[in-house]
Amino acid sequence: MLREIFQRALPGHTLAETTLLSGGLSNTLYRVRVRDLADSFVLRIYTRDPAACRKEIDLHRLVRGTVPVPEIVHAEADGALPHVVMRWVEGPTFRELKQQHDEGVIAGAAFAIGKTLAAIGTFSFPRPGRFEPGLEIGAPYGSLEQFVEHCLETPTTRARLAPQVCERIRNYVRDWTPRLREFDGDRSLVHSDFGSPNLVMQYAAGCWHVAAVLDWEFAFAGTPLVDLGHMMRYERRTSPRLEPHFSRGFRDAGGVLPDDWFDCGRVFDLTALLEFLTRPALPESVAPEIVRLVMATL
Repeated sequence: MLREIFQRALPGHTLAETTLLSGGLSNTLYRVRVRDLADSFVLRIYTRDPAACRKEIDLHRLVRGTVPVPEIVHAEADGALPHVVMRWVEGPTFRELKQQHDEGVIAGAAFAIGKTLAAIGTFSFPRPGRFEPGLEIGAPYGSLEQFVEHCLETPTTRARLAPQVCERIRNYVRDWTPRLREFDGDRSLVHSDFGSPNLVMQYAAGCWHVAAVLDWEFAFAGTPLVDLGHMMRYERRTSPRLEPHFSRGFRDAGGVLPDDWFDCGRVFDLTALLEFLTRPALPESVAPEIVRLVMATL
């Protein structure tokens, strides 16, 4: 299968090495080297949602030149096996940088990431909602409270969260709903998986910068607070690592933040954590970490 794809993607070149990449919960990823070319490539096969292939291609075309994304050298969105072939971008992910526990490195990278997130937010759409083919805006999302209730009522979530925790979540979201409704009209581009594994970093000219933002399949039009909250998922006020560098980069690049952006973002991110808990296929090694993040938010 890989040989056939690369015969179409890079005619005249043969495969030299393929490596199945770990870490993708939704799709299948290979790093591929071909003979006679110094570059290597990533083959991304859309196994969760085939329609996400076309969406990601369209978003790359939209943002390239403003937001760093990998070059797509070949794509087949409409076949039996939707996939893209992208040029590999060298550099550690932000997750890997954080594992070095170097405060100066983390601060410089967080500042660059904030600037990149502000650049993503410069793209806007006629109204908030899901992306349909051609990046047309489809049906709007339901209310936050409805989504949370849906998550809490699934059997998998009930098996992972105690009843008293579910009730705490309901009360917490109910208290925040009036404030969050003020962002219902936001219609900026939201990456929706803007986290450290999807940010490839490079160091040049004395500073860190974002070399590539990966994995756009969950993107939609809405409030940037969703991405801000995702970035703050592991941030704690008592032991900050990304702040104030991340928000300073965001503001320096033109992003606008309300005074309570941190708290609002964490509430939006709570919905993403709850969606994780609804998945029966969520690895049991991951579920306790998600529960800990839910409790930290509360």
